Amino acid sequence: MHPYRLNRLFNPRSGRALDVAVDHGFFGEASFITGIENMTKVVDVLLDAAPDAIQLTLGQAHKLQSRPGKAKPSLVLRTDVANVYGNPLDAHIFSHHVPHAIEEAVRLDAVAVCANLMQLPGRPEIREANIRSIMALREEATRFAMPLMIEPLVMQDNSTAGGYMVDGDIDKIVTLVRQAVELGADLIKADPADDLSAYSRVIEVADGVPVLVRGGGRVDDRTLLERTARVLDAGAAGIVYGRNIVQHPDPAGITAALMRVLHDGASVDSALSSLQERSR
Repeated sequence: MHPYRLNRLFNPRSGRALDVAVDHGFFGEASFITGIENMTKVVDVLLDAAPDAIQLTLGQAHKLQSRPGKAKPSLVLRTDVANVYGNPLDAHIFSHHVPHAIEEAVRLDAVAVCANLMQLPGRPEIREANIRSIMALREEATRFAMPLMIEPLVMQDNSTAGGYMVDGDIDKIVTLVRQAVELGADLIKADPADDLSAYSRVIEVADGVPVLVRGGGRVDDRTLLERTARVLDAGAAGIVYGRNIVQHPDPAGITAALMRVLHDGASVDSALSSLQERSR
């Protein structure tokens, strides 16, 4: 895979990236669209915030790509849809990738496509469906030189956690990340771990494949910035945050604070101080 498209994802100064994921509506859960009901306004806000990339679905990508000018965030295209986040779950659960997803990504001028690799307790058929999707996407991604981001998701049992919450077990995360690498990932969008002091193990097992760490549920600003700094210190190549940006009272401010940590090497205290100054 030639990395030409990735030149538009990673900041040339730091070699890192902030991808804002706003693909939640794809999964058919009412709670996922809180704060992003009007996607035109969401894209307006994110264009002002100016992250490195925005992660969107096939039906929403034009809201970014139709905007004039070249100085705008790059597009990462979500390619698969599943119904695994309900509580309770539907009687039948599934995961499918979009037909002709790579050609669609080329037409939309995306810099990468994203697909899940989910480990759901007691539901190996979903992991199998994900692997089949990844293999099909990998074939076409190679043909069109489209970078493939695989998202290994280690989930807790739905009956205890509800809505398949993330399992932060570092051993499980490392194992699934390694499988994503073996399946041909050009990028990894990985879970954070409960024990961030061991997160270098995730970077080690990826062995040169850039790891971008996902954000998960909303946390306070200091926690978010501290977690970001720690995964970067462990060797992560960036972050993929959604709700912690789009549901923030000041999306542009928290994006700027995160970008200072990513690209300028700012301390957590310095980035937090700049964010707090905006609200005064």
